[in-house]
Amino acid sequence: MSQYDQTSLGDLPKAKKPSLTLAQIINMSVGFLGIQFAFGLQNANVSRIFQTLGAKIEEIPILWIAAPLTGLIMQPIIGHLSDKTWLGKLGRRRPYFMLGAILASLALLVFPNVAALWVAAVLLWILDASINISMEPFRAFVGDMLPDEQRTSGFAMQSFFIGIGAVISSALPFILEKMNVANEAPDGVLPDTVRYSFYIGALVYMVAISYTVFTTREYSPAEMKSFGGMEASDTQKNIKTPYQSFFKNGLRWFLLGAALTSSLYYYNTTVTVPLEKELYVLTGGIAAYGLFQLLAALFHKNKSENALVEIMDDLNFLPDTMKKLAIVQFFSWFALFSMWIYSTPALAQHIYGTTNTSSAEYNKIGNWVGVMFGSYNGFAALFAFLLPVLAKKYARPKTHMISLIAGGLGLISYIIFKNEYLLIISMAGVGMAWSSILSMPYSMLTQSLPAHKMGVYMGIFNFFIVIPQILAATLLGFFTKHLFGDQAIYSIVLGGCSMLVAAFLCLRIKDK
Repeated sequence: MSQYDQTSLGDLPKAKKPSLTLAQIINMSVGFLGIQFAFGLQNANVSRIFQTLGAKIEEIPILWIAAPLTGLIMQPIIGHLSDKTWLGKLGRRRPYFMLGAILASLALLVFPNVAALWVAAVLLWILDASINISMEPFRAFVGDMLPDEQRTSGFAMQSFFIGIGAVISSALPFILEKMNVANEAPDGVLPDTVRYSFYIGALVYMVAISYTVFTTREYSPAEMKSFGGMEASDTQKNIKTPYQSFFKNGLRWFLLGAALTSSLYYYNTTVTVPLEKELYVLTGGIAAYGLFQLLAALFHKNKSENALVEIMDDLNFLPDTMKKLAIVQFFSWFALFSMWIYSTPALAQHIYGTTNTSSAEYNKIGNWVGVMFGSYNGFAALFAFLLPVLAKKYARPKTHMISLIAGGLGLISYIIFKNEYLLIISMAGVGMAWSSILSMPYSMLTQSLPAHKMGVYMGIFNFFIVIPQILAATLLGFFTKHLFGDQAIYSIVLGGCSMLVAAFLCLRIKDK
């Protein structure tokens, strides 16, 4: 994929980026229906798949961890590449939409046919990585195509299609069961309701992404310059971090990570009840970050200013609004991850008192969790129309705070209801939070980002979605087993408290 042709960035008078029609905003957002269709299938069914293939309840979080780890590495790389791509008529972001769609659709076709737990874990990694290839350029796409006054509406429209896609995908096994598709299977085999849902998801993903690709034209580099969003100098590498800073930061983080890893290893080899091995993911990740900074120092010193150096440099100069939003995202996504990985086993225990994955009760609650997840996404689709109105009246940070409070209370209420049908009330609060999480942070963020780095900063912003997922996958299994007596419902309550923390952190953000 070629770099922007700098000769095309000729001198053009500055112009205001035109407002798009409602139909154009819809066209550029339809692809997210396919993306969330795949995410909905993944979130509602993967824990069920893992347990069907023999995973213990405390092992589920670590089996999810490969996916966010991959996203942590891939997101800034994909964002960086999409910032610098121009592939003929396909443009800047759309090549990544199509690549991710092809890979994710193939993964969806294979996933429900696996027979071994380790293969399922690998397929989750591939599926999540493929979805993210499409998703992050989509976030930058809104920043590229819309003026600031339309970005809240643009991200809200994405939230609407995310909600619609997730409603249908999450409820698919339940719907198929009502159509007399088999919902039970022998031990170690997935029921037909799950398998057929994944096949349908592969088709929907390709169709939705293709619709956006073929109905939306991206602005050329010359047009972006005419809007004041890009200059010829923006295509040049401009590393602001000196070699000494790269080296000092890298050495500090590497030594900290190495010390924590060594201490953990020493402790685990000298006690009869060692700490969970998943903690190595956290300590090793700290060391890895330091190593990347040290590699950036080496490349920078040798005048080899490659993508790694640019990304590490961008990490050292995050906009202030982005830093504050990052902390809010951290606590918000920790809460969501607790809900996604524990809803089925937690409610099976809490309501039916069972952990037997082959039982009718477990599979019943597994399908009902799909309905619940579809419900909160349906509520999110409805709230997508309300959020721009609230943002106009109260500003975006307060709107996000109100939404997160509703979501936190919704998660905490899991422990109150002993009737699964009443949990739809909980999903209303979660739906409002989810709609806002998908739109408000990005609307505030794009306002503070330079246009020529929209993709890479969106990728870096994803760190604060992925890191809490890694933390949740690392610690929630430990908490569930050792602190909560294998009662997973308390891990979801912990997630609700985390979302309330995120809500009040919104008070630190000033909307421009």
